[in-house]
Amino acid sequence: MFLLVLSNLFRTSFSDPGIIPRATKAEAQDIERQMESQNGTNGANGAAYRPPPRTKEVMVKNISVKLKYCFTCKIFRPPRASHCSICDNCVERFDHHCPWVGNCVGKRNYRYFYFFLLSLALHCVFIFACAVTHLVLLTRQSDKAHGPFIEAVKQSPTSLIVCIICFFSVWSILGLAGFHT
Repeated sequence: MFLLVLSNLFRTSFSDPGIIPRATKAEAQDIERQMESQNGTNGANGAAYRPPPRTKEVMVKNISVKLKYCFTCKIFRPPRASHCSICDNCVERFDHHCPWVGNCVGKRNYRYFYFFLLSLALHCVFIFACAVTHLVLLTRQSDKAHGPFIEAVKQSPTSLIVCIICFFSVWSILGLAGFHT
């Protein structure tokens, strides 16, 4: 179980989230030239300067799609792509930058992130069950008539702490997994 959690964590952390390559210098100059020509000449005919448009409409299967321009990467990025300020890259189907895995979550590693959350929740449930079982076995071994559970907790307080941590953690992890479903 633990290896499944680690495997999905490493896959999420070290796989490409869907980084869109930046424009080369020649491509960037060509795009800027096209944007300036659409904007018109600035100041030649007395018109005030207008900043270049931030969007571009293209037709895909007879449907108009707006592409947003990324001034850092010098590209018109596809829909649902966004620029991550931490990684400094445009990521296709960008979800978020996850500090726990140390990588962006996007088109190419989203399934690994989701399976990481599910396997982590299962792992928390498994640890919770083991800690509860340990406390139950200690309770049954206790020969004291008054408060055998208290004696079991005194004998192994870490099991109770593990139960509490796992109980609250599993709800947070399941909530996050449910949000990403």
